[in-house]
Amino acid sequence: MAASRRGRASSTVLSSLPLQMLLYLSGTYYALYFLATLLLAVYKSQVFTYPHSYLVLDLTLLFLMGILEAIRLYFGTKGNLMEAEVPLAASLVLTVGGALLSIYFLLWQTLVLWADSALSAVLLALHGLEAVLQAVAIAAFDS
Repeated sequence: MAASRRGRASSTVLSSLPLQMLLYLSGTYYALYFLATLLLAVYKSQVFTYPHSYLVLDLTLLFLMGILEAIRLYFGTKGNLMEAEVPLAASLVLTVGGALLSIYFLLWQTLVLWADSALSAVLLALHGLEAVLQAVAIAAFDS
């Protein structure tokens, strides 16, 4: 009986359900964000005078952000489910990079439409919430 109690006490689950749900939501939202931003870039290039070099820069950063987001979500999910600090810390660092790219698309891209602002603000809010939950999860795993 004492052995089973010790086994239960040592098998405490530390992974964060809110973080896992937010990672899933963020992955789904980013897929929609990517498609909407890509369509907005096509729209802006057709309707407005959009310099070709800036269009290439914006699209390159969008695809770079997509790659970064896929790696970030993989490390975040892996680190949370395995209760490992290193992948979760890597995901936290990549979250900061994703947030910086979100700020670029929110404020500094060549033409910022209202839809760009709304989409990027929601993505930035998701990154902020994830960063807080990742830091809390890392602290829980460490203790």
